[in-house]
Amino acid sequence: MKKILLSFIATMTFFGLKADEGMWIPMLIGKNYEEMQRLGLKLTADDLYNANHSSLKDAIVQFGGGCTAEMISASGLLITNHHCGYGSIADVSTVEHNYLENGFWAKRMDEEIPAPGLTVKFLVRMEDVTNDMNKANVGTTEDKKKKSFDKMKDALEKKAAENGKYTAVVTPYFNGNQYILLVYQIYTDVRLVGTPPKALGKYGGDTDNWMWPRHTADFSMFRVYADANNNPAAFSKTNVPYKPKKFLPVSIGGVKEADYTMIMGYPGRTNRYETSYGVDLSINELNPSIVKIRDMRLTIMRGYMRKDAGVNLKLASTYAKIANYWKYFIGQTEQLKRLNVIDEKQQQETNFTDWAKANNSDYNGLMSRFSKLYVDYKPYAKQSIYFTECFKGSALAALASKTDTLYQLLSDKKSTPIAISNAVQALKKARKETMKEFVAAPEQEIFARTAEMYYKDIPQSQQPDIFQKFIFKQFGSNDWTKTFNDFANYTFLNTFLLDDVKFENFCSNPSLDKMNADPAIQYALSFTKNYNDNYKPIVDAFNKNKGELAKTYIKGLMEMNKGKMFYPDANSTMRISYGTVGGYRPQDAVNYDYYTTIDGLLAKYKPNDYEFGLPDDFLTLCKNKDYGRYANEKGELVTCFLTNNDITGGNSGSPVINANGSLLGLAFDGNWEAMSGDIAFDKKYKKTIVVDIRFVMWLIDKYGGAQNLINEMVVQ
Repeated sequence: MKKILLSFIATMTFFGLKADEGMWIPMLIGKNYEEMQRLGLKLTADDLYNANHSSLKDAIVQFGGGCTAEMISASGLLITNHHCGYGSIADVSTVEHNYLENGFWAKRMDEEIPAPGLTVKFLVRMEDVTNDMNKANVGTTEDKKKKSFDKMKDALEKKAAENGKYTAVVTPYFNGNQYILLVYQIYTDVRLVGTPPKALGKYGGDTDNWMWPRHTADFSMFRVYADANNNPAAFSKTNVPYKPKKFLPVSIGGVKEADYTMIMGYPGRTNRYETSYGVDLSINELNPSIVKIRDMRLTIMRGYMRKDAGVNLKLASTYAKIANYWKYFIGQTEQLKRLNVIDEKQQQETNFTDWAKANNSDYNGLMSRFSKLYVDYKPYAKQSIYFTECFKGSALAALASKTDTLYQLLSDKKSTPIAISNAVQALKKARKETMKEFVAAPEQEIFARTAEMYYKDIPQSQQPDIFQKFIFKQFGSNDWTKTFNDFANYTFLNTFLLDDVKFENFCSNPSLDKMNADPAIQYALSFTKNYNDNYKPIVDAFNKNKGELAKTYIKGLMEMNKGKMFYPDANSTMRISYGTVGGYRPQDAVNYDYYTTIDGLLAKYKPNDYEFGLPDDFLTLCKNKDYGRYANEKGELVTCFLTNNDITGGNSGSPVINANGSLLGLAFDGNWEAMSGDIAFDKKYKKTIVVDIRFVMWLIDKYGGAQNLINEMVVQ
């Protein structure tokens, strides 16, 4: 192991690290091993991660690019959250065969349903390449440094990819103080095997999201297929089930308070080393903007979805994605305020500044530079949010913005026919994807409201000229809502982007005249030009400067706290966290137990309710109370339980593993009281919500009647 790597792992965060805090790099987990053993771990460090023989890391995959899943049989069967499989389940559903609403259980492998576009990614190995990248980061100018750096990065990735056998990525950790080469193998033939109906898989809906107590059957099952040599292959009927190097046995022994738990997965993003300036910007500018925009979009979508089953199915996946982080940002803001995180960060920064003055002048003035950076940026802080969330929150506007490349090519007489043809094909592909989930009525309303919201919330001096030159010139009135409704109606009637025949005619003979006459395209191009010319450079410069300051800050914190261990922020790479089972006390006189049961699930039931309705056949099954071997020692069927593991978005679907390496359940959510966790870990409140594998197995066995799947697993 390289010296620089040891120096990072030999230090520990100044926040006062606890055993349950931290998302640790698998190949370096040996540094935590004694603490894991103390909590109850029975496995060796090699059992967790080894690049040369099978280990737990070989059973864990990144699912669909944004979740985690785990192998649970020798025949490629995997399990993840229902909300992770949600988009794929919706994609293969129709009104006639509505697997999303009614559930699906394959009783034979030939009944499994291909899920186009779904991938799973196995980690092959990790290698520290910090020294290589630092040596390459040389040159007399920034441009030369970047070229040298990129050349080394490309060379390392190309060599590790072994002529396309693998996908390799050099990834920064600790804001670029460390670099690790990650080598993956990606499988693209993935098929739906089983899912409960949405009423169970999303039980509680938005109301229960991020909340405890919880009773959601948040799981779905897929199978990975490979060619005859067990290698990745495009979908083919001749493909065979993938044979994993490692899969997890399933434990139906249950959990007790203080039991050891371990989670492996792909946490997305945390910002634990954020400054008080960044927290202040999130609380007062960014988060409220995201919540406001998403709330508007969700309200419109919900109104149409509840009136029409076809619309509900078409918009279900998009709605779920928007809603998840709508509520997340509400909770994060509330908890950051409740925990006085700004004050806490300011105290840490004062301590750092005092240390720098006394011990290391290299870091003098660092906090002042942070302060100036944020003061200068604040007037423009909403621009990127309103461009991505508000302007592009309209599906039509987002699609129209993708005509920009073609427009530029058609405007340049030097453009080649092949370049124009490629741009047309890219636009065709983008339109095809957009129309999969496009419903005109709600989208027209969203188009009107996003335009109106942008106009009201962004200073006129920062707005694109389309508002005054066209919208208000043609449709202006004292009633702004009417103005934007009329504009939206005109746009939807007159754009060729929404008309199949007119769109194909345009693609056959693309012209600037047609694009200049199209109101959706002119609206979108006005926005993209305004943003790209005036504000993207500001945003990019801010992020670049902030990244450089953050890299220096973390390096300084490590020097200030020598002899303690740091963990890097989550960055969508494999991590391990460890902790124990247990409840918590969210407020005075309120104590939450560490598990819930099916009795609590039934107590929440509301007939025909959108969030708390239940299928009749499930209610009938519950009356029998036939829990069999899946019941706990009290005869209860446990639905969910709590641990104090450290997770974030991307860990959805992650296995919760016991001391012996067996599957106890699937992580699927965090609790409301700890929504600050991506920025500030709070030991008192931070919990992981887990769907108990016994509830999952009972549903597969008794409700789905899929004993064939149970028989594939190793059940302990």
